[in-house]
Amino acid sequence: MVKMNSHQIRQSGVGESKKIQRQVKRHPLVLVLDNVVDTYNIGSFFRLADALAAEKIYLCGQVVTPPNIKIHRASIGTWKLVPWQHSYSTTDILLDLKKQGYQLIACEQTPNSRHYQKTDYRQPIAIVAGSESQGLSPETLSLVDQIVEIPMHGINKSLNVLVATAIVGYHFLSLLTGNPKQPA
Repeated sequence: MVKMNSHQIRQSGVGESKKIQRQVKRHPLVLVLDNVVDTYNIGSFFRLADALAAEKIYLCGQVVTPPNIKIHRASIGTWKLVPWQHSYSTTDILLDLKKQGYQLIACEQTPNSRHYQKTDYRQPIAIVAGSESQGLSPETLSLVDQIVEIPMHGINKSLNVLVATAIVGYHFLSLLTGNPKQPA
């Protein structure tokens, strides 16, 4: 598989990127973004999806989609390397993923949240991340199989939505590769 630096990725054309996409061995993982509106976060999610070798990223709601200069800059062009789809309805995407057998895992802090490392994950998985300011809607939370959270030890009560998704995504990959590090 070809490895590219940021300059090479930014300069690659969409047609060339489609060929490169097919070379990536994808993990049984998709990211579902529910009304994530910050274009720099969206771009960074593409970079994360590429790093995780995710199958696809779903951009849900009334959000900006590629091609967009801010998404391009934040993603370093990885939006061309990761399969993606836009839908106005998060519910439709989640119901479709359930039919396909995906386990839906929400990153959110609720009274029903479980520690992300003490959660049973099964393949394939869809990590659902919510709006930066509103989080996930009650309707979306009602459709997921599990809600996970990352413990916060300081004053701030939450992490950036991208950072939280990255932690959960990499934890899932560590379980796939047989290198889990469980909490005591």
